[in-house]
Amino acid sequence: MSSQENRATPEVAADQIAKAVETLRCGGIVAFPTDTLYGLGADVFNDAAVESIFQAKKRPEGLALPVLIDAWDQLEMVAEGFPQAARALADRFWPGPLTMVVKKAASLSSRVTAGAPTVAVRLPDHPVPRTIARLLGRPVTGTSANVSGQPDPRTLDGLVSQIGTRVDYIVTTGSTPRGTASTIVDITAAEPKLLREGAIPFASILRSLV
Repeated sequence: MSSQENRATPEVAADQIAKAVETLRCGGIVAFPTDTLYGLGADVFNDAAVESIFQAKKRPEGLALPVLIDAWDQLEMVAEGFPQAARALADRFWPGPLTMVVKKAASLSSRVTAGAPTVAVRLPDHPVPRTIARLLGRPVTGTSANVSGQPDPRTLDGLVSQIGTRVDYIVTTGSTPRGTASTIVDITAAEPKLLREGAIPFASILRSLV
């Protein structure tokens, strides 16, 4: 696989976004900046593309892929039965570094969720992944753009060095990720369960539900 490398700028270059969307529509995989870390995206409804993510990352089979959305209508494509607590958290922390685990929609492939009946979903606070998802017309995967077991790339050079030859396109436009992973909370039970503490302290999440 080949990568495209251009000079990074804070602005979002429309030509790069268009190329990323075209790549995804053709079943390719794309690396891009998000508000948290660099992400690795594929069309969540293209099983072959999702499989390519696993191969590119050398990701263990039993680990699900998180999903990035642009808006509420895209949430309905991948999740169902969104509980009131999740809506409250979304109102407070989306767009932002909160990933919520909720019941998956029947139409979403179990390959994305590693066979689980749930999906991890996030509305990022970054124009690149949101614009890509919006123009694609569907959510994209948002797993970190690293080889499993290796550190998350903190710079564009680090991203290209670690995974550049494993993806079809690299978006270099837009602001650099802040470098802290999202907080992951399971909202499928009566009480929220912390799966990974990241940019948002779990205590802040619990306080917002009181």
